Amino acid sequence: MQIQDLPYSDPGVADARSGPHLLWWLFRNQRGGQLKALLWGLLHFSAVCALPFCVGLAVEAAVQGSASGLLRTGGLLLLCGTCVAVGDTFLHRAAVTNWITAAARLQQLLARKAAHLGSALTRRVAAGEVVAVSTGDVEKIGWFVEAVSRFTAAALTVVLVCVALIVYQPALGVVVAIGLPLVALAVLPLLPRATRRADVQREKAGRATELASDTVAGLRVLRGIGGEELFLTRYRSASQEVRHAAVRSARMWSLISAIQVVVPGLLLIAVVWHGVQLAREGRVTVGELVTVYSAVMIVGYPTRHFEEIAMAFSFSRPSATRAARVLSLRRPTDTEGAGAAGAGAEGTGADGAGTGKVPGGDLHDPLTGLVAPAHRFTAVVCGDPDAAGELAARLGGHPAEPGPSVLLGGVALNDLPLDLARTAVLVQDKDPVLLSGSLRELLDVPASGSVQAEDALAAAQCDDVLDALAQASLDASDPMDTRITERGRSLSGGQRQRLALARSLVTDPEVLVLDEPTSAVDSHTEARIAEGLRGLRSGRTTVVFTSSPLLLDRADSVVFLHKGTVAATGPHRELIATDPRYRAVVTRETEDEEDGSPRAGTTDLTGRLEKADGDALLGELDRLEENRLEEIEESA
Repeated sequence: MQIQDLPYSDPGVADARSGPHLLWWLFRNQRGGQLKALLWGLLHFSAVCALPFCVGLAVEAAVQGSASGLLRTGGLLLLCGTCVAVGDTFLHRAAVTNWITAAARLQQLLARKAAHLGSALTRRVAAGEVVAVSTGDVEKIGWFVEAVSRFTAAALTVVLVCVALIVYQPALGVVVAIGLPLVALAVLPLLPRATRRADVQREKAGRATELASDTVAGLRVLRGIGGEELFLTRYRSASQEVRHAAVRSARMWSLISAIQVVVPGLLLIAVVWHGVQLAREGRVTVGELVTVYSAVMIVGYPTRHFEEIAMAFSFSRPSATRAARVLSLRRPTDTEGAGAAGAGAEGTGADGAGTGKVPGGDLHDPLTGLVAPAHRFTAVVCGDPDAAGELAARLGGHPAEPGPSVLLGGVALNDLPLDLARTAVLVQDKDPVLLSGSLRELLDVPASGSVQAEDALAAAQCDDVLDALAQASLDASDPMDTRITERGRSLSGGQRQRLALARSLVTDPEVLVLDEPTSAVDSHTEARIAEGLRGLRSGRTTVVFTSSPLLLDRADSVVFLHKGTVAATGPHRELIATDPRYRAVVTRETEDEEDGSPRAGTTDLTGRLEKADGDALLGELDRLEENRLEEIEESA
């Protein structure tokens, strides 16, 4: 795999049982690249370590006055220099390729996991940790995966040098062969402590990143309550903890680096002292002594990779553990879809199962009993906002907890492939996210093509949003090319909500589920949105979770949920007249949930209406509702 071939068409299925398993899996999937790096590393390190032998031969030839020997030695030096240059160039190329491709594979896996989990990801893992894993951690993991082949080449070269020295000069070669393993293993007792300190630093850095992410995301709220100084103090404290942990970790690694300098120096002193004694006794020649001395000096270069692999593993192990934790997450109803096998098959089954087509029909939730008829505008009223959010997620196939699957046209969403289920049902959360980019890019989403961006913006009442974007941009003549900041923070809550609604309308799914799509807009705009939504979604299945009378009055039917089950179904005006629990939720009245009787503090009008007979009650409520709608329409 080359860098220009990225991204992978299929990054594979990661072994996420643990951090080491993930590292080994990444290494195994780079066998070709790792073998290239190993071979080029052997060529480079062997050529570097062969230079002392060439120097020793040159000294011997000079002592003996052999011109042919000097010529041969010069040729060997030229050959070694060429091998050093070529090996170093291609080793660096192979190492960078392995590093980037390993990081890219892991990033693709994380992105695929995020798309697979959807909103369930941030419910299980903090957003700051996800950011840390997908940015800094993938680089450290790629570093270790790449460094393994270079370390292997360095270790093999050290073994070859020891063997060559023993053969070349046994008396000095044995000393070197005993001393080099001690040099390589001298830092081994310090590695556990260095690893622990690195883990602490990574943990504190992750917490600081999470705190910074949360603070930035809630900056507007913090300013509103005057809490920015409090959170800034917290972040300063977390940042100082990271700094202290980094200093403690750096001290340990500096000690390891010092040992990597001192111990080879002691070995060199021992070799020189012993070699001088042997030279005085005539047991070694000057050329042999120079060769062994030079070899011990040069061999320090490959032994440096022992320190690097230890550092790379210490930093990558906690990163790999975090990445494996994210990659091991599963959806509560994790399945590739029973209909996946037949997704590409031809078929005309009415239920859509096994045909690879988006099923159609009524949307039914067995857990609550909710039924949203096909091609109709259904409003859902639920007194508990959290329960409403969970039900909306379940209708889209993103349940927070395992349970019976939602049925679309009699087909279980859990039995459909994930991409097909998401094509069939689109859920807009209560707090939708706008990604940074231009407005044109925001609305450039997978869509049926039946709804144009202009129509969706008009239905969502985004005219004032376009005007605001045009005024805020000095270099964009078309509001569609105006840049939107991250999460749309430069826009108001109502503007963000309407743009998100327009994006959902452009998609034009078979079933659209909206959770409080107009909670941040005024009543006049809400009335126009209700009309635009009904008109644009005509002939499509639309489910809206809301308690707004303006939206409820325009729905084909209203489903009232009480204590997790369907309590009533019917038109809005009929339910508000006949069901006191429904009326309490919609009008925000205080109500006794046990007997349905109003508590103290209920408005006089409500008490007066409840004392009237049924016909008078219905007439009075109809009149009040009509008057209110007429006033809103006239003012609009």
